[in-house]
Amino acid sequence: MSVGSTSSGLLTDKYELTMVQAALTSGTAGRRCVFEVFARRLPAGRRYGVVGGTGRLLDAIEDFRFGPTEIDHLREDGVVDQRTLDWLTSYRFGGDIWGYGEGECYVPGSPLLVVEGSFADAVVLETIVLSVLNHDSAIAAAAARMITAAGTRPCIEMGSRRTHELAAVAAARAAYIAGFASTSNLEAARSYGIPSTGTAAHAFTLLHDDERAAFTAQIAAQGAGTTVLVDTYDVTDAVRMAVEIAGPALGAVRLDSGDLLAQAHAVRAQLDALGATRTRIVVTSDLDEHAIAALAAAPVDAYGVGTNLVTGSGAPTAGLVYKLVARAVSDQPGAPMLQVAKASSAKTTLGGRKWALRRRSSAGVAEAEVIGVETEPVDDGDDRPLMRRLVTDGVLVGRESLQDARTRHAASLAELPPEARQLSRGEPAIPTRYERSPHRRTEDQEPP
Repeated sequence: MSVGSTSSGLLTDKYELTMVQAALTSGTAGRRCVFEVFARRLPAGRRYGVVGGTGRLLDAIEDFRFGPTEIDHLREDGVVDQRTLDWLTSYRFGGDIWGYGEGECYVPGSPLLVVEGSFADAVVLETIVLSVLNHDSAIAAAAARMITAAGTRPCIEMGSRRTHELAAVAAARAAYIAGFASTSNLEAARSYGIPSTGTAAHAFTLLHDDERAAFTAQIAAQGAGTTVLVDTYDVTDAVRMAVEIAGPALGAVRLDSGDLLAQAHAVRAQLDALGATRTRIVVTSDLDEHAIAALAAAPVDAYGVGTNLVTGSGAPTAGLVYKLVARAVSDQPGAPMLQVAKASSAKTTLGGRKWALRRRSSAGVAEAEVIGVETEPVDDGDDRPLMRRLVTDGVLVGRESLQDARTRHAASLAELPPEARQLSRGEPAIPTRYERSPHRRTEDQEPP
C-alpha cells in the first residue's frame, strides 16, 4: 500500500475474515460485542506509554473497504466463501468507538480504545487497529522520553533511512506529537504539516575536491544560515573554514561522530573565539534518550535522532492487545450484555466495558488511573475523564488536528508525578484501580 491508497481492507490478517465466515455460518456474526485495546504491561523499565496513531487509525477505518480489486483477490485466493465476499462488499463499520485522546499518557490496563458493534463489524478491525496503534504508540513513547531528556533543546526526527518507507512517515508524525520540533521526511511534511529540515551529508563533502569547495557550494546554495557537517575530516579545520566562508552568521555546525561531549565543548569555544557566538551546534550519531541525557551539560543546541527513535528505543511495539470483553447473551436485538474474559495463564483479561478517568490531587498531580467496569467512575472533583467519542454509528466524529494531540501530550505528561519523567527503570507512574460499582468501591489490581 502506498501513501494515498484508497483502501486499507487487505491490511489485515486472514483469520479476521475466516472468523467472519464462521460467524455468518453459526448465525452469531450480528451479535452485539465490545472489544477493548489495552496493554497488559509497559515495556521493561518504562513508567508510562503514549497513545499514538489515533488520527491515522480513523483514516484507515474510513478507508477499510473491499472493492472489486480486493474482492477479486480474496475470491481467486480462496480466502473465504461467496457469502462472506458478499458481506465484505458492503462492509462499512457501523458501530461506536471510544478512546483516549491521541498524545495521552497511559499505564497498564488503560482502555485505550473501546470498539462496540456486531461481532463481524468489530472483529475485522483488530489487525489494522493494532498495527497502527502498536507502532505509533511505541514511537511516541520513545520520543517522549527523548524530549524529556533534551529539556528545552529541540529534537529533529531523522530516521527515514532506518525503517520502512511508510513507517518513516508514521514515525515522524508520532514523534511530532510527543514534542519533536521537525522531521527530515518530506512526505511527513507534506501529509501532516510537520516542519522539515535538512542540509547535507558526508557524501556531499566527499564529492568535492576538498572541504572548502564543498562548504563554499553549500553556503552559496543555501545561504549562511545553513548547517554544515564538520566531521568528515578534521573538525577544528572544518569549523574554522565554515566560519571563514559564511562569516559569523553561520547557522549551525553538525557533529556526527566521536566523543560528542568533548567535541561540543571544543567546538563551542572555537566558534565563540571566531566571533560566531550565535552559530548553533547540532549533534547526531545514534542518539537515544540516555545519550541525550548524558549531553545535558554540553553546549549543544539541538539533537538529531534516527535509528533509536524509529525502532522505539528498545521497545519497537507498545504491546497492545485487542480483546473481546463483552457480548450479547443472544442474537436478539437489545439482548443483555454478558461480561467475557480469558482465564488462560499469564494472559488473563478483565471482562466488561470500561470507562476511565485520571484521578488527580487538588494540585492537579495524577494519582491513579481509575477504570470503571460497566459504569463510569465517579469524579472526585479534581479528576479528568480520559475517553472521548471517535466514531458514532459508523460516522467519524473524533478527528482533530496534530497540534491538538501535541498539546494534549504536553499537558498529560506534565500532570504525571515527577518521578514518571525519570529515565531510570521503575514502576508505572500511577497505579491502576478498577471501580466495579457506582458506590465508590475501588480496588487496586494488577492489570490483566
